[in-house]
Parts: sequence; C-alpha cells; structure tokens
Amino acid sequence: MLPVVTFPRPSEPPVPFSPLSLSTDQDLAVPMKPAEDTAAVPEAAASAAAQQTVWYDPMSSPQAPKEQQPAAGTSPSVSSDARPLRVYADGIYDLFHFGHARALEQAKKSFPNTYLLVGCCSDEITHMYKGKTVMTEDERYESLRHCKWVDEVIPDAPWVINQEFIDKHNIDYVAHDALPYADTSGAANDVYEFVKAIGKFKETKRTEGISTSDIIMRILKDYNQYIMRNLTRGYSRKDLGVSYVKEKQLRVNMGISKLREKVKEHQEKFHSAAKIAGSNPVEWMENADRWIVGFLEKFEEGCHMMETAIKDRIQEGLKRQGRSESNLSGEDSDS
Repeated sequence: MLPVVTFPRPSEPPVPFSPLSLSTDQDLAVPMKPAEDTAAVPEAAASAAAQQTVWYDPMSSPQAPKEQQPAAGTSPSVSSDARPLRVYADGIYDLFHFGHARALEQAKKSFPNTYLLVGCCSDEITHMYKGKTVMTEDERYESLRHCKWVDEVIPDAPWVINQEFIDKHNIDYVAHDALPYADTSGAANDVYEFVKAIGKFKETKRTEGISTSDIIMRILKDYNQYIMRNLTRGYSRKDLGVSYVKEKQLRVNMGISKLREKVKEHQEKFHSAAKIAGSNPVEWMENADRWIVGFLEKFEEGCHMMETAIKDRIQEGLKRQGRSESNLSGEDSDS
C-alpha cells in the first residue's frame, strides 16, 4: 500500500492532499492565510487531515457491482431479462376466425416475454388425416402472417410433434387447448401426448360458439339462399356446380318465397283494415289464411308438376341423343 504524496509549501505546515476532497469548485477556492497565522496548526486539524488520507493499491482491481438477482418466487426462465421463451402453437387454421386469434393471443401472453411460432399443416397432410379444406395452404399461411400475435409462421408443420422438431426450432413450450385429439396418423393416442409427457405443454382455452365446422354448417344450412344470391350476382350455374334442373327449381322456390312474403304483408294490412272496420278480425283472418294456403298449395303443386315435366323432357332428350349416337356407331361398324 502506497500513501498519497503531498507537497507542503515552505511557509506552511504539510497538509495531506485527498483527491476525494476536491469535489467542487468551491472546495478548490481555499483562501491564503498570512504567514504569521500559519505558524501553529491545531492538533485537531492534523488528526482530521490524517483521517482524510486516501490509500490506493495499484494492484487491486475495481470492485464489480453485485449481480441483480430475480425477485423471490420468480423463475429465471420467465424473467424479463432472459431471452424470449419460444412458444409453439399449431393447427389447420382453415377459414381463420376470431376463435383462432384468441387462442394465439393466449399463447403469446402465456409468459411475460414470448416469441410465438405458429405451425400450419399443408394441404397434403391435412386432406390425408382430416379432410378437404376450404382454403388452400398458401391462403392459410398468409392469414396467419396477418395476425398481430404471430411472430413466425412455420409452413408444412408436422401432424405430431416429436423431439427432433422441438430441438430444430428450439421450442420451450407447446400451447393448445387440453382436449384430447385423436391421432389419425397412428403415431400416438393423442396428438400432444409426447409434449404433455415431457412437461412442455401449455394449456389454452377454446372460444365457445365459433369454429370452422360451425361456419361451414351455417353455409350448408342456407345453401340454397347462397346459391341464389350468387346466381343473381352474375355467377353461372357451372361456376357454382349446379345442374340445369336445380337452377330452375331454386328460381321457382325463390319466387314462392317472395310470394309468401307478399301474402304475409297483405295479411297484416287486411287485419288492420278489418280491425278498423269493426268486424271480427279473428274469423276474417282464419278465412283469409285458408284461402291463401289453398292458393299456395295449388301454386306449389303446379310448380312441382312443371319441375317433373322439365325433368321428364330432359331425360327423354338424353335418351334420344343416346339412341342416335348408338345408331351412328352401328352404321360406322357396318361400313
């Protein structure tokens, strides 16, 4: 240990120099004392100066700051200072809807610092194990890329997750709802059986009342209405995959539906008129209903007969065409 060197003036007693005492300009501005006043220095001042002497060891290294420890009860793997946890979610994501988005939001918010990877299965593997999709694989990939919770999309994701896939993408957790999903590929009883066994499964909650299957069922339930809507918008029956007879039937049914709406509208008007006239509205409406129902039954019966006649004529035309083609082929063989 080496003491700090001081340089006393000839007319003054030695005063130890401390670098720590020179903190401000005010400390530097020390007034000069006359020579006669500096002859004697009190012992208290000398002892105070001795206490302010700083010793410096050139061989010592500066003390490093203490490492900040995570708060009690907090896992280092989920602290905000650590790397983002890589959470993986997978699915088909056909007809992407808010139920999908909410599940991905839960996966993204499952930890304070999360990097969300979303795997989407290809058309080939989906059609093999689940069935036909409405959207193509490229459309499903692009839908996921536009979800704000998704950090990365992994195309052509595997149907069942294994250790090799987890190591390849450095996955910490797999997020999905806890319902068991039968593995149609035959690799396991549950698609997420392996992930649950190794403790990397993070449960999310499903959104009730919305799913891809529900949306498809709604469309199928009102299939005829959607077909007619597209026909009126300019789509041809070939574009919609509808036969000629089916198209005519839908147009007739649409006409009947419009007629029913008109009749119902007039019923309400007649009811109001009868009430104003003071007659018995209940009896009058019952008679009117019988007349209208009878008319509609006759009208629908006529439409059904017309539809049957159209089918018969088409079938007869096809039979004639088949006979003529067979006759021509027979003549060619004779020649």
